[in-house]
Amino acid sequence: MFRRKVESLADILGKTLRDNGLEMPLMQKRAVDAWDVVTGKTVARYTAEKYIRNQTLFVKITNPALRQDLSMMRTQLVKRLNEHVGSFVIAEVRIY
Repeated sequence: MFRRKVESLADILGKTLRDNGLEMPLMQKRAVDAWDVVTGKTVARYTAEKYIRNQTLFVKITNPALRQDLSMMRTQLVKRLNEHVGSFVIAEVRIY
């Protein structure tokens, strides 16, 4: 008789992503995609660009009043985005 080491597919994929350095880019992509879900349809309509650089999410908002409101909610947005992704990916949100 022999022993088999049974691992779930999720564990194998997670290990492979970590070993190849792809886990963080995948999490960052999920955080960028989560912007529309976390903020809602109205904010998504006025969002022009979204990208991450050095754990900072940069978001371009075309409506000045909405831009000001979101700027005051930055810490809440960081918390909600990280919770949605399930990992600490975003340290700051910059609205421009």
